[in-house]
Amino acid sequence: MSQLDYKRALIEPAQRLVVKVGSAVLSDRDGLRTETIDLLAAQIDAVMRAGREVVLVTSGAIAAGRARLGHHGTSMAERQAAAATGQIELMRQWAKAFDARGRIVAQLLLTHQDLAERKRRDNAVHTLEVLLAAKVVPIINENDTVAVEEIRMGDNDVLSSLVAGMVHAQLLVILSDVPGVLTGDPRKDPNARLIPLITDAEAGMRGLVAESKGPLGSGGMATKLKAARQAARAGISTIIAPGHTENPLCAVLDPACEIGTLILPSRTRLNSRKQWIAFAMRPSGALAVDDGAAEALRRKGRSLLASGICEVRGDFASGDCVSLLDHAGVEFGRGLVNYPATDVSRVKGRPSAEIADVLGYKVADEIIHRDNFVLIEKLG
Repeated sequence: MSQLDYKRALIEPAQRLVVKVGSAVLSDRDGLRTETIDLLAAQIDAVMRAGREVVLVTSGAIAAGRARLGHHGTSMAERQAAAATGQIELMRQWAKAFDARGRIVAQLLLTHQDLAERKRRDNAVHTLEVLLAAKVVPIINENDTVAVEEIRMGDNDVLSSLVAGMVHAQLLVILSDVPGVLTGDPRKDPNARLIPLITDAEAGMRGLVAESKGPLGSGGMATKLKAARQAARAGISTIIAPGHTENPLCAVLDPACEIGTLILPSRTRLNSRKQWIAFAMRPSGALAVDDGAAEALRRKGRSLLASGICEVRGDFASGDCVSLLDHAGVEFGRGLVNYPATDVSRVKGRPSAEIADVLGYKVADEIIHRDNFVLIEKLG
């Protein structure tokens, strides 16, 4: 089947979209391209008038701020200052463009921590649902003015895939300055060609060349492929398409138009809780397990018991996310622990029946219950 066949089956019926627009589409060295913002707003308005819902994830604040401040420093403080200056201008231009079409916009600035903490994530979801029901355009960006490296997502490609999973979107559209996923880096390989369709987000992306980030953005094709993989595991189709072409969003949604690269959803999909564990949370530590425990977790859908733990790394609390490592030190899973690191260290290698005697209390037989474990070795 061709891209067009899948577009008719998957894209045409999609009712809720997340559209991510990159810095290289919206800005240049002189600042924001206001005409591009206006054209994209017109297309999003047309999509919404056709009965679809759109969440917009926009880059461009740092690029806009750097242009206004007249310098391009790369330190964290300089990037935050640029974001603080540029975010106002970025939202002003989006608001102006949508206001011309009678659309109200809302701003949501998020950090990784907002999505990693369940309550804050749920609050963000509830806000988005109310905005969408009111026909408002939610405009999301990472909160670069306060985020430090430990809580940053690092790029809006990953943020857009997390948002798509949060709102149960059917389609993620990533508009970039490239035509889509290519077989090689066109700057180095003149024979590099566009891949119009990837049917397997895991196997189909192995070996692809991913260029480094550009001067205006924080990500490159590598982050777009990562975002597409994450979306695929959430059951969401992704199209990576050129944002500088005429009416790119309309072309993406046109079942008769082949554009960019369409990545299909995975056959095996994660539920929302496991998406959260796999993609939104960051491990606070790690547990090295023996071969028997690794096999039980990988192949048999079992929980992790204390008897299978060989080593405890890090200082995590009960309820934190930790990495699971096999005998070779390779991370193959992540899960939420029922006990803090100090107590896991005391019971590691012991049968569950001894937990209460050793610790003086017992929360559960399992260190990680299977419902709180997700296999990630094929998600990277």
